[in-house]
Amino acid sequence: MDADKTTIKAVLWDLDGTLVDSEEFHWLSWRDTVRPEGIELTYEQFLASFGQRNDRILAGWLGADVDPERARAIGDAKEAEYRRLAETHGLSPLPGARQWLRALRDSGWKQAIASSAPRQNVEVMLRVLDLTQYLDAIVAAEDVTIGKPDPQVFLTAARKLAVPPDRCVVVEDAAAGVEGARRGGMKCIGVSRNGTLDADLFVRSLADLPPDAFERLLDRRS
Repeated sequence: MDADKTTIKAVLWDLDGTLVDSEEFHWLSWRDTVRPEGIELTYEQFLASFGQRNDRILAGWLGADVDPERARAIGDAKEAEYRRLAETHGLSPLPGARQWLRALRDSGWKQAIASSAPRQNVEVMLRVLDLTQYLDAIVAAEDVTIGKPDPQVFLTAARKLAVPPDRCVVVEDAAAGVEGARRGGMKCIGVSRNGTLDADLFVRSLADLPPDAFERLLDRRS
């Protein structure tokens, strides 16, 4: 057997809510952007949409027949406001995030971001967080045509890293991402401070993961 096939391994990271707590800035930017459109967004509506692609979010709020150009303009305005907030006020990695990124890199794991966010957002966030040096690839909204729970974002990231899906571990904070990992034939770590996720391994914080968590998931047979 080709040794590379048995030793190659990768972690595919969601970003928002997994490596960084950006919820407040997303909430504020959505709320203030859709208000001129006649939508008084509730926090509950926002939370129900978190982690989805903008086209899907806006179809839910504005109707499936919303003009695509209008939806694109609203989404672009929201993301510009989000980036302004992130760069003005700064972001902090969630507990354990930087430590795991560093440890996995030092242990020979390939790592990629697999996010539903626009690429410009991802790049701004990684720059503000100073995490870019740990990553080998980025897959963002522009790189896929279907959002989570479709596995396209994870399969695209695995392909960019040249790592087979069954040698990848996904880290996610949302049920749609966990389902996408499962559909893609990948193991998944779910991390959430609110509620639970039906992942192969679930923790409240990345800081709670045991030192061999990633290795054990790849060794575990379905």
